[in-house]
Amino acid sequence: MSGHFAAFSFVDRITAYAPGQHAHGVFDVPKTIAAFPSCFVAEAVGQLAAWVAMAHVGFRVRPVAALAVETRFLQDVIPGSALELAVALDSCDDAAVAYSGHACVNGSTVIELQDCLGPMLDIEQFDAPEVMRDRFELLCGAGATPGRFQGVATTQLVVTAEAPGQSLRATLRVPNEAPFFADHFPRRPVYPATLLLDRQIELALRLAGAASDWHAGESIALVRMTNVKMRAFIEPGDELELAADMAPPIGETATIALSARTGKRQVATAQVEIERRQDR
Repeated sequence: MSGHFAAFSFVDRITAYAPGQHAHGVFDVPKTIAAFPSCFVAEAVGQLAAWVAMAHVGFRVRPVAALAVETRFLQDVIPGSALELAVALDSCDDAAVAYSGHACVNGSTVIELQDCLGPMLDIEQFDAPEVMRDRFELLCGAGATPGRFQGVATTQLVVTAEAPGQSLRATLRVPNEAPFFADHFPRRPVYPATLLLDRQIELALRLAGAASDWHAGESIALVRMTNVKMRAFIEPGDELELAADMAPPIGETATIALSARTGKRQVATAQVEIERRQDR
């Protein structure tokens, strides 16, 4: 089975569509995979927005991840869940698309994205426009066969420096080859921003969990990510230097600044909020 529209595609069918305005869609998370991280849910919402944007401009250009003002993480999604996706475009032209969206499971919201912005680039760099057009027509019609996604192999983080409860430094080496590059993208492989964010969140949770002076509690949870900025494409084989820096917690909430660099070039920044919760 080809990895295109399988290895990193999270829209099975578009169930409602108003050109250039809004759309609803679905994605069945395969029950055979080990996990479906919240960042993948955010990716599914973003992919639905991308389909609406590409169709609006006649598949001349496509959006790439750049800015997201706020993402709220409300519930985890387990394998076997049916994602209900919704997006609303604030604006869309050949230069950029601005949108917000959310995902639900059984009518309950699991993630919310607010004020996202993606610059539009020549689609020919990334994929064949006629292939994307045909795929969009399929999604708006009978839909794709569910269960194509087989999961993503975890890229190992290597911690290089740690000040418990204050900061963490780690390296992440992007693989030279991986199935998801068949989807992201066939003509120009790019490491997905949501894969990077997933590993950065892992680093942030480890840092917050080691804060011994925080209020006593049994569990911690990611609740919010703000000011995500992707500043450059991440290429196969890149070695990233990740940083997480934690501000003194206020009550039950810790704020952690995240960044990623390759050499002297900063490629991504974001901020997350993590809550410590008393188990009952």
